[in-house]
Amino acid sequence: MLGAPAMAQHHCDADEPPPGARLSLAEVLFGRRVSNRALALLAAMALLVGGAGGLVGWLAAAGGTLLHDPGITLAQVQPVIDRPAGSVAAVAARVLPAVVSLEFRVGDQGGFGSGVVIDGHGYLLTNNHVVAPAADTPQATLEAVFSDGTRLPARIVGRDPKTDLAVVKVEVANPTVAQLGRSATLKPGDSVIAIGSPLGLAGTVTSGIVSAMDRPVRLEGDGGGGNAVIDAIQTDAAINPGNSGGALVDTAGAVVGVNTAIRTLGAGEGGGSIGLGFAIPIDTARKIAQELIRTGHYQHADLGVNASSVTDGRFDGARVQNVQQGSAAAQAGILENDVITKVGNRAIGSADALTVAIRERAIGERVPISLIRDGRALMVTVTLKSD
Repeated sequence: MLGAPAMAQHHCDADEPPPGARLSLAEVLFGRRVSNRALALLAAMALLVGGAGGLVGWLAAAGGTLLHDPGITLAQVQPVIDRPAGSVAAVAARVLPAVVSLEFRVGDQGGFGSGVVIDGHGYLLTNNHVVAPAADTPQATLEAVFSDGTRLPARIVGRDPKTDLAVVKVEVANPTVAQLGRSATLKPGDSVIAIGSPLGLAGTVTSGIVSAMDRPVRLEGDGGGGNAVIDAIQTDAAINPGNSGGALVDTAGAVVGVNTAIRTLGAGEGGGSIGLGFAIPIDTARKIAQELIRTGHYQHADLGVNASSVTDGRFDGARVQNVQQGSAAAQAGILENDVITKVGNRAIGSADALTVAIRERAIGERVPISLIRDGRALMVTVTLKSD
């Protein structure tokens, strides 16, 4: 007899394979069986490494907190700055309250300058070109700003365009008044301090020396429309636009000049100070300010000539271009083309020097004048008249 089919018998009779053994944690981690002792040793090493890492982290964190200490106080030494009575700081502290900023406004336009309190009734000395825009425009306003920020309206008392000086008045109680010194005692090399509001920066202090005395300077129209020529103190103290009308003081804190003009290498206000500043001597300013307060105007001595600067290599002087009829010069016999070389004891090297030499004299004063006429030296005596 034939048996059952082999395939059918094999398919039906085969048994399912038994399930394999599960892998242990050691076999999963290490690929093979590891003893319990080895596992314990590995665990201990892991704990040791972890503890060391934690300790290092704690130390790093503790070290980071040492950058900040809310309880620390830095040591400080006692001040050792020495400010004797004649130091710039000591002088500035005394004079600053007596120097004001002057601001004028016309509509949305305006300008600024400086001024000095010269009297306890509120009179301020300044430059004519600082207040001239306000004087010439009825709608203009003029204010004085004191060092403590107080703003007060200012009124023009009088102006002298020929020397670029003016006096204004504010209604103020017990102002700090600047002490007026003497400019005649100054010598080149003396220390001076300029105080004012350059570029509108109120209370600015600069220092330098007197560079020269009796320096004739024409202001080229800055005097508010007048033929302004000043017999200036030249200084290298930094002076810029806005310093005009401010104080030039000596080391005793006394005002010896009124800062008025500068020379620059630039055009207009684009040029700054290059160490060539000019101030009106206080001896001249005091005399004119006093008369402006008393009468509102000032009259100068006048020779009655128009002149130009000349030099022929041997001498400098002021050549007379024309003589006004009935003038002091005409009555003294001065002629056209005469070259004036000296007024009194003062040498004349230019037309501007002649102007300031005459203006510093008194009306009615008899003054000897040296001149050259056709190559011959002459001297005439002139009785000065009023301008």
